[in-house]
Amino acid sequence: MAKLNLVLILAVLASGVVLVHSAYESRRLFAELDRAKADGQRLAADAERLAAERHAQATNLRVEQVARERLGMRVITPSVVASGVNP
Repeated sequence: MAKLNLVLILAVLASGVVLVHSAYESRRLFAELDRAKADGQRLAADAERLAAERHAQATNLRVEQVARERLGMRVITPSVVASGVNP
């Protein structure tokens, strides 16, 4: 009878340790999942912001402004085209 009691006590202790470990892992995984969801939302917001910035940079007015300021380009006139001379 004493051996049976000892085996049962050890079984209860072992199941308690397993239960505590399982609860700990569950909380850890839930926190990791929560962090991953937050990272995903942050990355989605960044992607949206970058797409909006790319769209703003690609507007016709912006491209024309960059062409004039950085590249020194200018609007071509019919007189320049007809003569083929650079003024």
